[in-house]
Amino acid sequence: MERAVGFRLKMHRCLRLVPRAARVCAGAIREIRIRIKSSIRMPKAAWVCAGAALLTSPLGAWEPVRLTPYPQKTRSFFSLTDSQAPAALGRPAAPLPAGAVTAAARSTDGAIWLGTTQGLVLLDFSAPPPHRVQYLSGLRYLPDDQVEQVLPDDQGGVWVRTRSGVSHVEVHPLTLCQKAQFFERRVRARHDRYGLVADSALAVSGDLSSNRLADSDNDGLWTSMYAAAECFRYAVTQSPEALANARKSIEAILFLEEVAGRRGFPARSYIRKGDPMPQGGEWHWTADGQYYWKGDTSSDEIVGHFFIFSIAFDLFPEAAMKERIAATARRILDHILDHNYSLSGLDGKPTTWGWWGPEKLAGQPDERALNSLQWLSFLKTGAHLTHDPRYDAEYRKAAWEFKYADWITRLNEFRQELNYSDEELAMLPFYCLFRYETDPALLRPYRQALDQWWQNIRREANPLWTFIYLLGRPDGEADLEAAARTLSRMPMDTIQWTVRNSNRPGLVWSPAPDRSGQRETLTLLPPDERPVMKWNSNPFVVDGGNDGRGEDDGAAFLLPYWLGRHHGFLIGE
Repeated sequence: MERAVGFRLKMHRCLRLVPRAARVCAGAIREIRIRIKSSIRMPKAAWVCAGAALLTSPLGAWEPVRLTPYPQKTRSFFSLTDSQAPAALGRPAAPLPAGAVTAAARSTDGAIWLGTTQGLVLLDFSAPPPHRVQYLSGLRYLPDDQVEQVLPDDQGGVWVRTRSGVSHVEVHPLTLCQKAQFFERRVRARHDRYGLVADSALAVSGDLSSNRLADSDNDGLWTSMYAAAECFRYAVTQSPEALANARKSIEAILFLEEVAGRRGFPARSYIRKGDPMPQGGEWHWTADGQYYWKGDTSSDEIVGHFFIFSIAFDLFPEAAMKERIAATARRILDHILDHNYSLSGLDGKPTTWGWWGPEKLAGQPDERALNSLQWLSFLKTGAHLTHDPRYDAEYRKAAWEFKYADWITRLNEFRQELNYSDEELAMLPFYCLFRYETDPALLRPYRQALDQWWQNIRREANPLWTFIYLLGRPDGEADLEAAARTLSRMPMDTIQWTVRNSNRPGLVWSPAPDRSGQRETLTLLPPDERPVMKWNSNPFVVDGGNDGRGEDDGAAFLLPYWLGRHHGFLIGE
């Protein structure tokens, strides 16, 4: 993957001396320590070849990426007076002729590090082009962005003094598998709520010890993506831990359909009696008063359920689990079919976003191509899980009589705005369709539809969508190296720090804001320089975060990594 970097964090606190910006991060930073011995340091030549070796693929035009360890940025925070920081760091930097550049140093590997009034810049002209210039700013890297001094350490990193503290930025080799192991430990530590996996809130900015688990609007979808990652991990490694993790989360997903007021209707989320009460949404107590579940279930949840049903059914070793998955899928499909192609709540009315019928879609052009695709995918997956001819008949009825096989090919005609969440709600169903469909008459429009979604997705270097695209289009053109590079540059720290890039020169800006009114670029920044995000977010919005008040679960890394290895897009660890 050429020169790929994320970073590890570790921090030593001196509560009386460290300013607040560094103090509040202490719990977060100390927890993310990954010890890497200096004896495995990567030679300079590894910058060029790390992860970039390619193999010829017999499956199509694409070539898989062979993974190797890559240079990984790490950082540690210290107080201005900490004795562990070099004494020379306290001296004024030598005056420089450029006003915005406040300090400069050459690290032992030859890279140039520039301190500025707006953060730290790494220049390494021996690295491949995507990694030659890197920008480090915000609490992800620095106590503050006013850099006053930079000194090299003896292993390719630098010590950085800012107005409010000291950061030690190091460089170590790390494999994507090691990174995945860390992400999986984080899920278990702070993102497992009865098997449901989602973001967590931090009561104190950046302080992981203040972590609080709570329901989310899409617990089923986010948990499905994590559970799918663990299923793929099990398929690749046969790890008992991966199987146990997958089982726990799949059980939680199945329970969403059990806990709601009617079988076949999955809840969005639930809490147990005695948990903190949720804010907002449609909630109902179970008859025994032990559970409080969230209704108004949307298409997002059904997409997630059928995605994990497909993967777990095919990869899980236990017949009893397969039977439960098939039975739950059957109840959900029957519910939708019996209620005029919609999810029907306790009031007997369709939910706000849970509908797939032709009459409704005829009046909703912006949802027409997407929801047609979803319904075809649900039915094809259901037919695979249950072998029930009813679902195959409904599938062909939807494709040809309802003209869904035509509607899905007219995305650009129907779509009224660019919605990155819709990309997620399309690509996951595409995965299931291309796993099971073999009829050339249907594969043709499915690939036409996939190509239309790919027109925007291809510029995102999104590894998950890239891999799914190539599963549907084995002869398609996609940059697998860029997809793997995204995985390597995804930050180890998934705290939602505030990130600001709009001050940077050289960014090419879109002439219009996105659908949410946010300013966006045409320039794609690396993931470790932009706000933490899931794959339903706009990667071209370069400012964001919430002052470190939450932590992402990290499944956005785990799913494409393990899916990529399972399907042969990524070779090695």
